[in-house]
Amino acid sequence: MERFPSNDIISLVASAPRHDLAESVGPSLRLGELFGRDMAELADLPLNYGSAAGDAELRALIAARHRVSAEDVVVTVGGMHALFLLAFTLCGPGDEAVIAEPAFPLARNTLGAVGATVRPLPLRFDDGYRLDPEALRALLTPKTRIVSLASPQNPSGVAIPASTLREVAELMRTHAPDAWLVVDETYREAAYGDNRTMPSASAAGPRVVTVASLSKCHGAAGLRIGWAITRDPVLRQSLVTAKFNTVISCSPLDERMALAVLRQGEHIVGARRRHLAHNLQTLEAWIGRHAAELEWVRPDAGALCCVRLKPAVYDDDDAPQRFQAALQERGIRLAPGTWFGDEPRVFRLGFGLATNAELAAALEGVGAALRQAAD
Repeated sequence: MERFPSNDIISLVASAPRHDLAESVGPSLRLGELFGRDMAELADLPLNYGSAAGDAELRALIAARHRVSAEDVVVTVGGMHALFLLAFTLCGPGDEAVIAEPAFPLARNTLGAVGATVRPLPLRFDDGYRLDPEALRALLTPKTRIVSLASPQNPSGVAIPASTLREVAELMRTHAPDAWLVVDETYREAAYGDNRTMPSASAAGPRVVTVASLSKCHGAAGLRIGWAITRDPVLRQSLVTAKFNTVISCSPLDERMALAVLRQGEHIVGARRRHLAHNLQTLEAWIGRHAAELEWVRPDAGALCCVRLKPAVYDDDDAPQRFQAALQERGIRLAPGTWFGDEPRVFRLGFGLATNAELAAALEGVGAALRQAAD
């Protein structure tokens, strides 16, 4: 009966522990930050249906941030809705889809739910989670319909260079000409401090679709606003039709608030970039103090990274379970790497949700759990 397999990542929307280092978001934006005490902008908003493609002004603002036309944008109910619509539109039984792993489990599950044969492209901790185009080439066939990537990746925060994406698109043109490259750019704008924001992959080729949302970089996960960008008018219309047949439209209230978010985009994102940079510095110093026990892959962007228990210290198969049990005793939650298809000694550490003082306190508890698990 179940089309979607169960995954323990669903616990992230259940009750929160004292220190939640499993989350992949930054601080949540509050309505007062958008509108202050003046809610007049919303007072006369009619609560009727929106358009299937999405509010025209909202699409124009999204397009401007990606240097594309507003006609290339389809607004969706969060980024996951965009990934689902793409899988539902492009794949079916007998088709193949390649996804780089570790990956956000819902992105993988959506491909399997529509009947596609899912072929994983392994990204390894020891390689810094860098994508090898030649490994991808070996997985491409004429039956491939989607190659699903994320840049920066979830759970690692590692970005895929633009040159690699162009190489991937060329390989697909040669070896899987009917396939579409889907790039999840949810964390693209979550650079650190004054670091340059990486360019969107929207211009990487004619069969490239990018997906993103307001959830991670803007702290507005509760608005459930995402989008897909494609320069192919036939695919765009197919996505609009699929959206209409699943949710009809997004909430006009959500879209109006999303407009307010994007109008203040640089202010909102800029504050979160400074917060992420501060917390990343704290995390990096802490990992340096625990270099005998831990190793990590430093992220390129985003509020998350992958850390691994060193096998030389934690040399038995039960060590990850002991570590998680020790964390639970201290009210701390980390995301096990197995949620994402990674090795058991890896875990995703989210450093964006907490204040800097809260992060430092949580990391002290993680250090105590490390010592307990090693005994």
